[in-house]
Amino acid sequence: MKTHSREILIYYHPESRSDRQTVALAKGISSHVRTFAYGKTPSTETSWRSIIHSLNCDPKDLLNKAHPYYQNHIRGREFDEESWVKILRFNPDMIRVPIAISGRKVVLCNTPSDINRLFGR
Repeated sequence: MKTHSREILIYYHPESRSDRQTVALAKGISSHVRTFAYGKTPSTETSWRSIIHSLNCDPKDLLNKAHPYYQNHIRGREFDEESWVKILRFNPDMIRVPIAISGRKVVLCNTPSDINRLFGR
């Protein structure tokens, strides 16, 4: 997934205080911030594949392992990459932290200040 280098896309949980702080910091960095609430915006498997590829991580690493759905249906099971992508697409509420994208750079925002890594700060 590629955006304009001055634009920031953020996928986040709007109920989470930390996630809202991440969005607020992003808006302080750029006037071009688009936010997408997990579960309220349609996402495609192609966009999730692109995010996973850009992060260079295992899709499982994006999930909150304490989430009840994860505990009841996923824990202890192995899936192929296509299945993980479907899990992310259809269960975005299990994603543990915001994902920020600017240009070709994608960052997992474990803390709100991680948004600064998009611009090498």
